[in-house]
Amino acid sequence: MSFDYDLFVIGAGSGGTRAARIAAGHGAKVAVAEEFRIGGTCVIRGCVPKKILVYASRFADSFADAGPFGWSVGEISFDWPTLVAAKEKEITRLSGLYAANLERSKVEIFRARAQVAGPQEIALADGRRFSVRHILIAAGGAPSLLPRVEGLEHAITSNEAFDLPQFPRRLLVVGGGYIAVEFAALFRRLGAQVTVALRADNVLRGFDEDLRVGLREEMTKAGVGFRFGRLPTHIRRDGETRVVAITGGETLAVDQVLIATGRRANTQGLGLEAAGVRLAENGAVIVDAGSTSNVATIHAVGDVTDRINLTPVAIREGHWLADRLFGGATRQVNYDAVATAVFTTPEIGTVGLTEEEARGRCEAVDVFKTSFRPLKATITGGAERTMMKLVVDAASGRVLGAHILGAEAGEVIQALAVAIKMGATKADLDDTMPVHPTAAEELVTMREPTTRWRR
Repeated sequence: MSFDYDLFVIGAGSGGTRAARIAAGHGAKVAVAEEFRIGGTCVIRGCVPKKILVYASRFADSFADAGPFGWSVGEISFDWPTLVAAKEKEITRLSGLYAANLERSKVEIFRARAQVAGPQEIALADGRRFSVRHILIAAGGAPSLLPRVEGLEHAITSNEAFDLPQFPRRLLVVGGGYIAVEFAALFRRLGAQVTVALRADNVLRGFDEDLRVGLREEMTKAGVGFRFGRLPTHIRRDGETRVVAITGGETLAVDQVLIATGRRANTQGLGLEAAGVRLAENGAVIVDAGSTSNVATIHAVGDVTDRINLTPVAIREGHWLADRLFGGATRQVNYDAVATAVFTTPEIGTVGLTEEEARGRCEAVDVFKTSFRPLKATITGGAERTMMKLVVDAASGRVLGAHILGAEAGEVIQALAVAIKMGATKADLDDTMPVHPTAAEELVTMREPTTRWRR
């Protein structure tokens, strides 16, 4: 049977564009449909613009720390529109590169909404229809909003936070996940008064407990106010002010309310159910280890599958799916020991098992933990601390998890992730010469466990 395209990708984010380019490199005829901007969540309204804002927020600390090192810093001020314009310039550049790379790979781009019209048929919003050998759903995720909150239209999500016309001097962030804490931390350092309201009794559910406690304490020291076990019940607009009632009887007057209570798979209206594709309760596409749905010609990668919702994971999934479909490969993505970072200030870098997870899998666990004041802080007089933790299988000595809270934690954890992925033991780290003076040297100089747990 002859098809219009060998692969049709819905969504031009990191996973979709990688799959399209690799498939085209194998000789497949490929098309991509994107109804918004090419680049997806990470480039347009996620990792990249977020990291730009994080960089901007940390200049406040740099200015404050400069004096004890001999620098004289004059009057400083912050201009939000300048930062927004710089962010927009960079993501526009990156979006253009994504599009250029697709075109260079001979991938046809449709800047329109696409839907699945059948197991091997695509329909565009303008009425055009195509027969396709394989369909890839790479539509990413979308903010998940709170139910039963009157006046929710007066709030924003992370999608809008990057382009606010005015800087919010008073900000309420709702949620306790990585998006919530990242925005809370960066807006606080940019000068906003920030309050975080969340259902749980601590931030970052699922992370190692020492990271959760440590980050909460550091953010509190930085001036972020927390309302644990509290959520908005009503939002009312009074001019430019949002008046927010939260559970417990408190009322807050703020300039913006940022809802950051997670993200959901962006599958609504794609025609997947009609095509017979099974979806999870949260709308995510259910796929096998090779990223194929229960319909053999329909596949999905990235956040739309709700596996590990990280850009590098989506890229790997898209790449290896294309290799399998058009290059004869059989390899599958290994999701063990995937490192990640939370770009708060201080930063989190983490890979592998938490202490709690290790106790559930091992007969005996040794935990090595250290907390110290960075060298820089001894000059500035700052109160910040760095925490590092290794979780070790006591029987084999293998390092199962590493968790860091401190400056450049994301950079450090990337290197350590390689060692953990290769099965490094605590003895291997002990045998590694430290680089001095660095914070990272603590990872290879901790000798005695701080905690020994036995079943």
